[in-house]
Amino acid sequence: MNYSSRRSGLILGFLKSKNYRLKAIKLTAVFAATSLLVSHSSSPVVAALEDSPKTIIDEVWQIVNSEFVDREFNHIDWKIKRQELLRAEYTDQKTAYKAIRRSLKDLGDPYTRFLAPEEYEELTSQTSGELSGIGIRLGIDQKTSKLIVVEPIPNSPASEAGLKAGDHIVSVNGKSTKLMTLEQASAEIKGEVGTEVILEISRSEQPAFDVTIARAQIELPSVSYTLNQEQDSKVGYIKLDEFSSHAAEQMQKAIQELSAKQASGFILDLRGNPGGLLFSSVEIARMWMEKGAIVSTIDRKGGNQEFSANGKALTNLPLVVLVDGYSASASEILAGALKENHRAKVVGSRTYGKGTVQSVHALSDGSGLAVTIARYYPPSGMDINQKGIAPDIKVDLSREEQTTLSVNPDLIGTKADRQYARAITILKNEFISKTGSDFSAPLTTR
Repeated sequence: MNYSSRRSGLILGFLKSKNYRLKAIKLTAVFAATSLLVSHSSSPVVAALEDSPKTIIDEVWQIVNSEFVDREFNHIDWKIKRQELLRAEYTDQKTAYKAIRRSLKDLGDPYTRFLAPEEYEELTSQTSGELSGIGIRLGIDQKTSKLIVVEPIPNSPASEAGLKAGDHIVSVNGKSTKLMTLEQASAEIKGEVGTEVILEISRSEQPAFDVTIARAQIELPSVSYTLNQEQDSKVGYIKLDEFSSHAAEQMQKAIQELSAKQASGFILDLRGNPGGLLFSSVEIARMWMEKGAIVSTIDRKGGNQEFSANGKALTNLPLVVLVDGYSASASEILAGALKENHRAKVVGSRTYGKGTVQSVHALSDGSGLAVTIARYYPPSGMDINQKGIAPDIKVDLSREEQTTLSVNPDLIGTKADRQYARAITILKNEFISKTGSDFSAPLTTR
């Protein structure tokens, strides 16, 4: 789903997640988006809407009034709330933003939230799976505290310019990065498509040199994958970081390429995945499931929308799904569907427990609003909100193990990763029980 003028995005919410990777900053894009059209009532306070802050306040009120999943508004008189908000005086947009946040908090739903322009920009960049920048992931070297390139995104301007993982960025457009945070460095590097940025790069045993790179629109990778040799078997390991608008097509490519390389089974890693687009999770579930229900959503009027497999699975090879306490929303839809349809074994820790769907709206001043519009349920109809999904096989990592994987992300998806190691054992057992043959002999794929 691409964001465009007068459109809202249906998402399952991005949570701030604790990922087992070096902290990376996505150089966010600027999206041209305007508010949904809203109708104003004939209230006496309409005249006050000529004041710009009050315009935003009323836009928010109208959207919540027409879409919020709880028709009782958490037992608040929402119409009186509008009168109170519009009678107040606001010195600037920021004071209006504070009033909006206070009123939304009264709804008792942490996922219905106001997004300042920079927050809205970041969320739309995440869900679109695109950015405007040069295509690098940034990190801080723990030993030297220097700003480094964690990795250049394949086929990006940074990659084409020859930047490499581990490169130290000394300065950006002549500004030293010595005291910059990751956020500050990201802000300096990002910019409009077609403009240029000059990076001073230091590489081991080489003099520092300048690189001039033109910014471009870049598709972010949500999926990474490898074919791992495990004894005499080949295992397709797929890591899905988030459910962006490009995640499904990237997942399809991963499954097809790993199948062509004679993978005997798959491990799908959803650990740390905070969620994303509803339809992305449904599309990806259909790639693994030949039949069965995936998810159902119920809106404020009791309307029930159901999603099921469509008979177009890409593979029937054995599958294990890895989850943890930071696997949320869209991750839980996918894990729940695969588990309850007995398509995969789910391994790890109980998931986060977020069972609601949000619609994201752009407002007229560049800010945004995420409003909860429905609740979702896995095929069993179980309410997972604040409960999560229990794995088939519980394997909790100790704090020491989590720290080790965080400090050494290259160990994720290896035998040093205990949840992954357990998944390998399960794959072998699943394959033998289903086929009566050795794990190294692949099943037929579609």
